[in-house]
Amino acid sequence: MTHTYNITGMTCGSCKASVEKSLESIDNVTNVEVNLEKGEAEVTMSSHVATETLKSALLEKYTLSAKQERNVFSSSTMATETVEEKSKLQQLKPLLLIIFYIATSSVLLHYKDWSWSAFMLDFMGLFYIVFSFFKMLDLKGFPESFKMYDPLAKKVPAYGWIYPFIETALGLMFLMRFKVEIALIVTLVVLGITTVGVTKTLLDKKSIRCACLGTALKLPMTEATFIENAIMIVMAVLMLIN
Repeated sequence: MTHTYNITGMTCGSCKASVEKSLESIDNVTNVEVNLEKGEAEVTMSSHVATETLKSALLEKYTLSAKQERNVFSSSTMATETVEEKSKLQQLKPLLLIIFYIATSSVLLHYKDWSWSAFMLDFMGLFYIVFSFFKMLDLKGFPESFKMYDPLAKKVPAYGWIYPFIETALGLMFLMRFKVEIALIVTLVVLGITTVGVTKTLLDKKSIRCACLGTALKLPMTEATFIENAIMIVMAVLMLIN
């Protein structure tokens, strides 16, 4: 069952991330989607959760009030599944487009004098630069979203704050061919840690937001997140072997 609530007091992406994290921590809440512009939160529950329980989970500066309620099973199962599938693909569209453009750019840079190693280095460099850019758009909100699934960020909050800068440094190292071996090893470490958290989230079937593109774009945590990390890890391994 899904309920829509009015949320007041949110002023930025960090507020949005805080509200989502607080509501998602409540038992029987399976998914939370907050719309900062509309001041709304759509909360999906496995069983009914009282409005007062939701209110008590939020910080005092946020006010929650019920808006409407709808049963996600009220329509036909087939229609519901079709809508959810379209919604997921629509949410992942920015991520898929970005990866497509990065891959295309990396190919075009070397199509006249093809080299797999040069292609992979440029792909990894552009990947880090582009993804760190989106994280930089909301340096305050990103750490809150990131630590929801990254094991190291959960234990060491400062790691979430410096992670976008680590990505920027790695991107420059790959593009400038500076200390490539060190950059590859660091890639295996940081993405390996994140992939462990992503895998656990997927296996637990938790519905949370992926912070790979920061908080500027709302992306669901799906298998696509695992695949993008896996691609980078495989490339790093291949480059180290060669």
